[in-house]
Amino acid sequence: LACRRTFIFLPKCLLAMCPYNCFTGPAGTPGREGNPGTNGIPGTPGIPGRDGLKGEKGECINEIFEEPWRPNYKQCAWNSLNYGIDLGKVADCTFTKLRSDSALRVLFSGSLRLKCKNACCQRWYFTFNGAECTGPLPIESIIYLDQGSPELNSTINIHRTSSVEGLCEGVKAGLVDVAVWVGTCADYPRGDASTGWNSVSRIIIEELPK
Repeated sequence: LACRRTFIFLPKCLLAMCPYNCFTGPAGTPGREGNPGTNGIPGTPGIPGRDGLKGEKGECINEIFEEPWRPNYKQCAWNSLNYGIDLGKVADCTFTKLRSDSALRVLFSGSLRLKCKNACCQRWYFTFNGAECTGPLPIESIIYLDQGSPELNSTINIHRTSSVEGLCEGVKAGLVDVAVWVGTCADYPRGDASTGWNSVSRIIIEELPK
C-alpha cells in the first residue's frame, strides 16, 4: 500500500498557539504619531488662601512744595531834597510786599544836619503804613549835639551823608507805605534839622525770607 501524506496549512495566529514549532517573525515598521487629543474638562476652583500677616505701620510723610523765592526790591531816589523840617515826614516810597511771613529790609541814605545853640537831639526813623516797626524794634538813627558853648553852637552847620537801616518783621502782604520821618529824641529839646541838602537821597526796600 502506498503511504499518503496530507499537509494542512494553518494561519499564523493558530501556529502561535501551537505548542510545537512556534516561530517569532521580524518587527514591523513603527507607526506614525497620532493626532493631538482634545482639551480636557476644566478643573474646579481651588480653596481660597488665608489672609497674610498684618504689615507694619507705614510712616506718614507730608510733602510741602513751595514756590521758589523771587527777588523783590524797590528804590526811590531824590536829587537835593533840601527838606528843612524838624518834625514830620521827610520822604516815602510805596512797596508791594508779596508774603506775610517775610521781613522787610529798609535803608535811607542821605545828608543829615542838626544845629542848635544849646543841647539838642533829633531822630530820623522809618514807619510802615504810618506805624513804627515793632518786630522787633523801631528802625532809627539819631544826632545829638552839645558843644557846651552857645556862641560856638550857633556857627556849627555840618551836613553829613548818613544812613538809617534795619529789618522789620510782621508787616502784612500787600501795599506798604514805607516812610522816613524826623522827630525829637525823648527828654531832649529839638534843634534845627535838615535832610537831603545838595545831594542824592534814596530809600531802598527789599523783601527777605525769614
